[in-house]
Formats: sequence, structure tokens, C-alpha cells
Amino acid sequence: MASVTTAAVAFDELRPRINCLLVAVDSCDQPLCQALPRSLSPRGKLYASGKVGSTVKTLRDADQTMAKHVPAAAERARLKDGVHIELSPRRVRAYLANQLLADSEKVLLVFETKRPPVYWFPIGDVRMDLIAIKEPVAGAASGTERWRSKIAGHVADNVAWSYTEPSGDLSPLDAHIAFYWNAIDAWYEEDEEVFVHPRDPYTRVDTVHSSRRVRVEVDGQVIAETNRPVLLFETGLPTRYYIPKLDVRMNLLEPTDTVTHCPYKGAASYWSLRLGDKTYKDLVWAYRRPIPEIPKIENLLCFYNEKVDLYVDGALQGRPVSPFS
Repeated sequence: MASVTTAAVAFDELRPRINCLLVAVDSCDQPLCQALPRSLSPRGKLYASGKVGSTVKTLRDADQTMAKHVPAAAERARLKDGVHIELSPRRVRAYLANQLLADSEKVLLVFETKRPPVYWFPIGDVRMDLIAIKEPVAGAASGTERWRSKIAGHVADNVAWSYTEPSGDLSPLDAHIAFYWNAIDAWYEEDEEVFVHPRDPYTRVDTVHSSRRVRVEVDGQVIAETNRPVLLFETGLPTRYYIPKLDVRMNLLEPTDTVTHCPYKGAASYWSLRLGDKTYKDLVWAYRRPIPEIPKIENLLCFYNEKVDLYVDGALQGRPVSPFS
């Protein structure tokens, strides 16, 4: 893949010069060899009309080859294999049972294969007096220590873990400890609470207004249709189409008690779709009060592309494969 990327960069640098040559070549009455830069002199046949033969064809073929090797966004969204560790520039705090358990400006952000990132705190920035190491369990992985809460009146058997002698890619984690996300009552990056998992600095979320005609069908019935969607692009996930409620058949939707949280968008509320005697649970969601960075999707509805027939400008979109399939 590295060689393909290098070739792609080199080809992109030459593209403007190539395009100029392709425009000029049809009107040229003289051989082009003398006019071409040495690095672009054709090695193929030079036709009598002055047109470059195999070189132009080779360049066009190369362009097509590069297109075939461009990975889908989901394939290069995050580190897929191995361990990647970096120092976060953010102050991170963790609260447990109304106690400030950890507070650090030197948190390590650790990425492991196909997992969300994890905060690792230097033990000097952790209230180690509030936790205690657990006795190792028979059959547990060697080299990993588990920690429990010592806070009075608070029972939590699994709060954190650490490595006794980390080596190789994990060696920077020496004298660091990580907390199980759901064992902590509240997480903060600087002065903003974060949910679900640490925000991945390599994940981007963009929202744009669009005039594309979007239609949502389930079992052949039109559930929503609009020409004023807001499109949300999030690294590694399918494009999401957020639709005004006035363009949705709300009489077919029933609100549920389900609430989920996203570190990049906020808290989502859900509706189930009822068609006759069939119910599609939690098929639709909205962010009634998204975080300030994503205001455009406020109170708009979105359907799972993975579970409905979605048409964009009249073309049926394929059902993407994602963690929500």
C-alpha cells in the first residue's frame, strides 16, 4: 500500500502537466518529442499526426489503476492493527462517587486494534488511596493487574487495570493505569463532559445542508421524503441523512424510552416504526439538543441506512455494513 500511495502522490504532481499535453496534442502538427520535458518523453510510438501513443494510454491506465486502489473511508478511518500511543494535549478528569479520582494533563491516548481509544493516567495523577489492587483470579491473564474501589460506601469490584511489566509497543504504559469507562461516574475533557469513550482526534464529523431528494422506504412504503436534508459525514461510518419532521410520516412513529450517547453529537432519542402488525424498534433517532459543535441536526430525524431502502436523487443506495447493521 505504501508503494501505491507514493505512486499516487507522484502522479498527482504530474497531472497538471499531463492534462496540458493532452489538450495540446490533438492540434499539434509537429512531433512532440522535442517539446516534451525529458522526464515525460514518450517511450511508446509517436504517431505521424503528432499524438503520443502508448505513453498517453499508460498514463490514463495508471489513473484508472490508482482509482481502483483508493480505500473506502471506513477502511482507513482508524488504526486497524497493533497499538498506537500518543500524549493527549487535553486535561482529563474522572469522578467516582463524588470524588475526583484522577486529574491529569499528561494522559496517554491508547489505540488498540479496532477499539475506541482509552485514557491511561500516570499513577502520580491518580488518587491511588481510593483504589486497591485485587487478588489475581485463577486463569486470568498474567501481567495484568485489576483494581477495585476503596471509597467508603461505594462498592465497585472492577474499576481499573494496569500492566505489571509492559513491553514492546505497550512499554510507555509503565506506571500508568486505565479506568473502565462505565465504572466511572463522570468524565471530563477540560471542562466539558464526554460520553461513551474518549473522543478520537482522528474522527471528524461534518454536517452540510443539501438539496438532494432523499426518500426512505420500508416494505415498499414511503416513510419520509425531502429535498432539504442535512447530511452528516462521520469518519468510518455511512453518510447519515437527517430529515425535518414535517417531511416524515410521524403518525407511523412511536417514541421509545431508548437513549444513547455519542461523544461527537450528544444524547439521541428514538422512535420505532409501526407498519400494520410489524414493529421496527428504534429505527429512527434524533438529537434534540446536540452538542454545540453539531447544531444543524437539532431535532431532525435520521433512519438507519442499514435497515431501510434509501433513495438519493432517485437512486437506491446500497445498505452499508457497519457496527449498526
